[in-house]
Amino acid sequence: MFTRGRVLAFCVVALACWSPAAGASPPAPGEPIAANVTAAGVPVSGLTVDQAAAKLDATYGERLKKGVLVKAAGRLFRMSAANAHVTFDAQRTAKRALYAGRDLAARPPAAAGAPAGVDVPLAVDISQSAVRTFAGRVDRGLSRQARNSKLRITIHKVYVTHSRPGRDIDHVGLAKDVAAALADPRLVRVFRPKLIKTKPQLTSLDVRKRARTVITIEQSTFTLRLFKNFHVAKTYKVAVGQPAYPTPRGLFSIQSKQINPTWSVPNSPWAGELAGTTVTGGSASNPLKARWMGITSGVGIHGTGEDGSIGTRASHGCIRMHVGDVIPLYSRVPLGTPVLIG
Repeated sequence: MFTRGRVLAFCVVALACWSPAAGASPPAPGEPIAANVTAAGVPVSGLTVDQAAAKLDATYGERLKKGVLVKAAGRLFRMSAANAHVTFDAQRTAKRALYAGRDLAARPPAAAGAPAGVDVPLAVDISQSAVRTFAGRVDRGLSRQARNSKLRITIHKVYVTHSRPGRDIDHVGLAKDVAAALADPRLVRVFRPKLIKTKPQLTSLDVRKRARTVITIEQSTFTLRLFKNFHVAKTYKVAVGQPAYPTPRGLFSIQSKQINPTWSVPNSPWAGELAGTTVTGGSASNPLKARWMGITSGVGIHGTGEDGSIGTRASHGCIRMHVGDVIPLYSRVPLGTPVLIG
């Protein structure tokens, strides 16, 4: 019984044997094929080219018309010989055997242990592009991308989705095996490609390490929630933007942090005579008290001297906090902390 590797090795050896030398004479009428010659394992010694061709066609003609199957992950893929454009030339194969036999007969006696005969491959033509297309279809049908874990943030909850490994196959190797099987009827025509597991780039552990701290701000209830390791660690009452100067909604992050921040006054009518100026940190005229955590486009979380505004829509877009709240919050919030404002 031939294994795939042995058959392919025989073909490689045989290729150098059956090619006729330049100027070699064509088969003579009634010329028999020399002793110890086979074609794809079928003995053809003593037969003429026509007789050998008829024997090979009877032995392998129908077999070569059969396609291949690929089975994996509960799925089945078929490729017919017609779709692969398989053609078998029994006459050409028989001539290969004849020429290989001539060469064999002309050689010196074989040394001890050397092969005494020769096996030639069948003359089978295949569309390699069609085989590659089939292998690509199998690859697309069986492969799937790995799914990364993701951070999900809602106003009241922070959680991580599960990752999932992906799956792949060696479609290049599959194409080679399919082509070999279509060309050699001795090879198995049912394939079970190995499913290769691929790892996600981000697992839940990776995401958890990157998002140990999260802030959510619920404007309707004027509530800031500090999440630590995906649990609410502390809630604070805040003030948010006035209807004319609303606090933006969306997912942001802490972009900057300052103690006793300087206030770069917006060049806006509501800023009055301070518009376009800079007020130093700690100044009585500076509304940004104690701490600043910048979020986006001049909007941030800061302490306020107007404690009565907490729990109302009073700011020009920022999130105000009591000074006694913003100082401990500041120390617990690193740069890059996700901030969801809803």
